[in-house]
Amino acid sequence: MGDNKKYISSDELKKHNKSDDLWISIQGKVYNVTDWAKEHPGGDIPLMNLAGNDVTDAFIAFHPGSAWQHLDRFFNGYYLEDFKVSEVSKDYRRLVSEFSKAGMFEKKGHGVIYSLCLVALLLFTCVYGVLCCNGFWVHMLSGGLLGFLWMQVAYLGHDSGHYQIMTTRGFNKVAQILTGNCLTGISIAWWKWTHNAHHIACNSLDYDPDLQHLPFLAVSTKLFHSLTSQFYGRKLTFDPLSRFLVSYQHISYYPVMCVARVNLYLQTLLLLFSKRKVPDRAFNILGICVFWSWFPLLVSCLPNWNERVCFVLTSFCVCSVQHIQFTLNHFAANVYVGAPKGNDWFEKQTSGTIDISCSSWMDWFFGGLQFQLEHHLFPRLPRCHLRNIAPVVQELCKKHNLPYRSLSFFEANVWTLRTLRAAALEARDFSNPVPKNLLWEAVNTHG
Repeated sequence: MGDNKKYISSDELKKHNKSDDLWISIQGKVYNVTDWAKEHPGGDIPLMNLAGNDVTDAFIAFHPGSAWQHLDRFFNGYYLEDFKVSEVSKDYRRLVSEFSKAGMFEKKGHGVIYSLCLVALLLFTCVYGVLCCNGFWVHMLSGGLLGFLWMQVAYLGHDSGHYQIMTTRGFNKVAQILTGNCLTGISIAWWKWTHNAHHIACNSLDYDPDLQHLPFLAVSTKLFHSLTSQFYGRKLTFDPLSRFLVSYQHISYYPVMCVARVNLYLQTLLLLFSKRKVPDRAFNILGICVFWSWFPLLVSCLPNWNERVCFVLTSFCVCSVQHIQFTLNHFAANVYVGAPKGNDWFEKQTSGTIDISCSSWMDWFFGGLQFQLEHHLFPRLPRCHLRNIAPVVQELCKKHNLPYRSLSFFEANVWTLRTLRAAALEARDFSNPVPKNLLWEAVNTHG
């Protein structure tokens, strides 16, 4: 090469993709992050998913400029001999630089204050309605307000996980525990664990946990081959029960979304009491205990069991709008099988993401996540900027012939149901050699 630098090829880099031998490249310099993976604030999953790749775009997306100064201690002396940057990556990095120079990553607006005030108002009104008012419909309205509160709290927890919504890292962590664990019963540690993997491996059927919902839902027939979840470390078995449930998933989709929180509670408990390394495990467990103290106590204040059950179901049904929104952003987008790659990170985000179009006055309702592609490309960018940068992202996608899909809420529902129905009809194909059970035979004997 005409210099004293040591070089390796991309193929050689790919060989260092194990937990005990984990190398990555950033802007052509190779780093050994084997030991650091265990200490990485974003968890080891993102590093493992991109091991053996150049990860420059992903690194830029998720880390502030101050993170660059910490890289040198991991540099192992090698450079990529075939390092090159695609045209779309050049444009993407230019945008990140422009946004950074404009101070957009630091300018968070007043959305957090407004959201906190709204959450406080909703919580007060809900508690007042349960404790101080009589009447079935008043109590159901209180349950609906609680579900709406959970939606707004989830947006705050999401924002605090991607960037600091408070003045210091310590206060930000307190905000995460309060908003996530104490008010919703869903651990911020669980959210970070799954959400970071989702961002890195967006719409990979075997690497993205947000698409792994067997036996209830399958967005692609590729899941019928019992793929192995690289996230959970187990096989996503497509057995007779899965076939039966998936066959009617376009009908059961909305009912499943109404009780989706039950699964989130279960996933939270499974993680917090697992053998995995969980950051701030004690605080997360304490926050969960706070939730399971005040929530059952509030429900117990209702006059009878009928109202208690209806109250809980009402709160779940209202909050299901958010669960539906999250699935609309990805279920009908393109999917793939396999590990994510660093050199097509931008393309994978555009391919696996759908925006939901709405008027600006509805931004608070969707928490900014209707601009899902913009958020995936710039996860550290506060939500108040997402609408402003949407035209820029759209132009960039157009320039490089990449998909930019923005649908109305109704259209996104139609697309999602169409995707689920297509997979459901394939699941009913008896030529697919999956053993049938008696329930399947009874329901489908006459077509």
